[in-house]
Amino acid sequence: MADADEKQADKSCEEGLDDTFNFGSLAHDALEELAKMAETSERYEDMVVFMKHLVKKRLASLKDATDEELVKAKHVLSTENRNLFSVAYKNVVGSRRSSWRILGDTETDNKSENVKKLTEQYKEKVAQEIKSSCLEIQDTLGQLAKMTEKIDKAVKAAGVETDKGRPNDSHIFYLKMCGDYYRYLREAFKKNDDYKDKCRENYKAAMDKAEQELEPTDPTRLGLALNFSVCHYEILENEDAACKLAKTAFDEAIEKLDSLNDASYKDSTLIMQLLRDNLTIWSSKNDEQDAA
Repeated sequence: MADADEKQADKSCEEGLDDTFNFGSLAHDALEELAKMAETSERYEDMVVFMKHLVKKRLASLKDATDEELVKAKHVLSTENRNLFSVAYKNVVGSRRSSWRILGDTETDNKSENVKKLTEQYKEKVAQEIKSSCLEIQDTLGQLAKMTEKIDKAVKAAGVETDKGRPNDSHIFYLKMCGDYYRYLREAFKKNDDYKDKCRENYKAAMDKAEQELEPTDPTRLGLALNFSVCHYEILENEDAACKLAKTAFDEAIEKLDSLNDASYKDSTLIMQLLRDNLTIWSSKNDEQDAA
């Protein structure tokens, strides 16, 4: 019932926006501007709808493209559009994850059985909302990853020079996002081993590709290492693997720090700090356990 309710709510939101803007008549640039407006006004549910339609239009425009046209396109989404897409879903799912955690931490020991039941029902409803949003983006990410891989092959076959990390980093970015959203699903549905397996598979595929094609200081590779290490620690329950991945990513980036350009320096060093913070926390917990 919760799934049906959530889908109906999303449908109503999307239909209302379509009634106002008529998505079929909007160009790519118009949808991009609407997404930016939605972000500025913190209407992230609307932002998801605008970006979903923008991605849909881009994929449709490339569906029957020749290899020559794919090479000319270079990518499905620009870096800016890709980030808008990521921000939209991150905020929608993030707010629900936060609510789910708060409900899970709600003290009910001294409450009546009825209140305990209501709390569990509410938590389950939010979990179903997380599921609905995560599965929706997984479908879109699958299409993005597939088309990006197709573009990559056409570009490589043509021997065209591209900027460092382009277009390969887009494929890695989408695989990383697949891993992220399966991780969120596994958080809310701890008995679903399929989510756990797909989480691991997507992160590993992204990491293997990142190690081959991106510099250790690349923000996309570092962000992937950060999230994959968290996955090892929280989802796969492998603390040694989490610490090893985080330490390796940090150490390799430190060695190449002088090669960072100004554009990525801030992002890369911020992620490196997060990697080091996690290592400190995880190491201290291990020390406490050893002492006990």
